[in-house]
Amino acid sequence: MFPLFDLSLQLNNFPMKEAKSELRKIVAFSEKEYEVFIENKKQEIVNFHLQNNPFYQELVDSKEYKNWENLPVLNKQNLQKPLQERLSKGYSTKNSYINKTSGSSGTPFIFAKDKYCHALTWASNIYRFGWYGIDFNTSCQARFYGIPMDFIGNKKERFKDFLSHRFRFSIFDLSDAVLEKILKKFKNKKFDYINGYTSSIVLFAKYLQKKNIVLTTICPSLKVCMVTSEMLFEDDKILLEKQFGVPIINEYGASELDLIAFQNKEGQWQVNSETLFIEILDENNKVVPNGNSGRIVITSLFNKAHPFIRYDIGDIGILDEKSTLQKPILKKLIGRTNDVAVLPSGKKSPGLTFYYVTKSIIEDDGKVKEFVIKQTKIDSFEIEYVSEVELNLEQIKKIKKAIELYLEPDLNFIFIRKDSLERGNRGKLKQFKSML
Repeated sequence: MFPLFDLSLQLNNFPMKEAKSELRKIVAFSEKEYEVFIENKKQEIVNFHLQNNPFYQELVDSKEYKNWENLPVLNKQNLQKPLQERLSKGYSTKNSYINKTSGSSGTPFIFAKDKYCHALTWASNIYRFGWYGIDFNTSCQARFYGIPMDFIGNKKERFKDFLSHRFRFSIFDLSDAVLEKILKKFKNKKFDYINGYTSSIVLFAKYLQKKNIVLTTICPSLKVCMVTSEMLFEDDKILLEKQFGVPIINEYGASELDLIAFQNKEGQWQVNSETLFIEILDENNKVVPNGNSGRIVITSLFNKAHPFIRYDIGDIGILDEKSTLQKPILKKLIGRTNDVAVLPSGKKSPGLTFYYVTKSIIEDDGKVKEFVIKQTKIDSFEIEYVSEVELNLEQIKKIKKAIELYLEPDLNFIFIRKDSLERGNRGKLKQFKSML
């Protein structure tokens, strides 16, 4: 098969050969060589932006690099200004890769990567997907993603899908009638892998469960499923493995950066230490010991067009105690920093705590397809859910009792049954949202 994917990147002036070569060198470093590499790259990228990027100079309030720990932590609010004001000298919208974040954090912005940095992003993707025998030039992808609804944006994405051997399923309507059409496509097309938003893929698995179908019995070419962009809960992973009949790989990334963590063959969430430098920081911007939770702060080591240096991505996570500088392991992704519930007692709790507690109870009969939780007042929450039947009083009592046990008493809940849940403009499902 003709390597359309590689060719499309080269035609867009992304230097893939050089990027793949550099990545191979980094992966082959010894522990000591890697230590030297990471220190050199950190200094190099900071010095470059201090000399060539007025936006970063102003943020640091200096043109001289002194100490890594004293560098400011960049946040999404800092980036709420026109892209032209944030670009480095010599870079423009014409000679860089330009894109926009999804806004799932509540703070969308436009960003830039230089062509070499973006080529490295693709080299990193190719390398990790290759762990599971996936080749972007030849492997056929079943893609569960959103798609722009405007004519030009839609056609552009469809063309990229063609070049990348992807068949995209629209995830804005996942009714049983649509899921049946998706199932028929799997019967008729030799897909090698599934890739897409966790919640949409879980809905498809629940439909298969209801029909008592294991996907590999009708699509034996299927090798693996990669889920991304939303939390993957352990019971959902078990369901996916059972209904698809293939390994389920957990991916964590950000469009403005790269793949951040990708499940390796040992089942660990291996952090990308080739193109990124990752820190877990406390509220005083100090590194926490491995095993402790903190804000995930990331440095893009190669992006010269736009600084992402000590960039607070807006997530909370924990690095495993067994992590090394060269092979960091993400033990747990807890949720977003802006998804914190503030309770009447003053206690603060990650919003996903409600989701974890409620999920095990609300789905025990298999009739609830999916749900989201919204905090409307300091003591009041709405649980919107999609289900074949209304929740009964016994289920509601169980949920209230569990929340009282894990969080605190006297919280008010309204349960709202819906035909479908509101998703973002790219089809993502926000599982907890604070309206305070």
